[in-house]
Amino acid sequence: MEVWTGFVVGLLGSLHCVGMCGPIVAALPQGEGGKLSFLYGRLLYNSGRVVTYALIGLLFGLIGKTIFMAGYQQGLSIAIGVVIIFAVITPSRYSQGLISALGLSRIYARISKMWGRLFRSSKKSSLFAIGILNGFLPCGFVYVALAGAVATGGALKGSAYMALFGVGTIPILLAFSLIGNVIGHKFRRAFSRAVPVLAIALALVFILRGLSLGIPILSPKMTQDLATGAVKSSCCDHKAAP
Repeated sequence: MEVWTGFVVGLLGSLHCVGMCGPIVAALPQGEGGKLSFLYGRLLYNSGRVVTYALIGLLFGLIGKTIFMAGYQQGLSIAIGVVIIFAVITPSRYSQGLISALGLSRIYARISKMWGRLFRSSKKSSLFAIGILNGFLPCGFVYVALAGAVATGGALKGSAYMALFGVGTIPILLAFSLIGNVIGHKFRRAFSRAVPVLAIALALVFILRGLSLGIPILSPKMTQDLATGAVKSSCCDHKAAP
């Protein structure tokens, strides 16, 4: 998975982020100062989210690299696509049950308590800390992005992918915090309904790439050097001049 696509995924999912994180953005401490101070605070908040995404991407990229080195890149790509489709079609009550079973509910409860203290603070650094904690909250689109981070096959690439994902979500969230509810509720709801379609489309791309059908760009023929983990696409090979 190319690193730059992380920005595209973030940009496409940013209206979904408004629906999920909009109340948090609206409730952020206003702080003191004028418009520039307000803008600085919102940038700090979003920077905190990007930092968290980058750190998580580092971990998931490392996991992907380990799988790539074992020679399972194609299988991993197909598996990621299947998991994304399964996550989309699974009723939310089951996903919530999985969160509870994994003990994540306790973690989110602790985050909520930490948030309570930070939201009462007027310090600009608190906004950065709120953003960092926000990055750990459960979000379906973040999970889709993490699948892309795994598919990059490298720790630094995975980190860069998730950082770009976070940057891609900033424009709409920043506009929402500065202008208010300028985006109509009906439009946001319609876009939210389109999010599963986008997720499934991305899942199909993962599956097609894993099948290595020899289709340029969409499903190129992949070869892998198991000694180095390097992956080459047949569409990029060039014959040496005689």
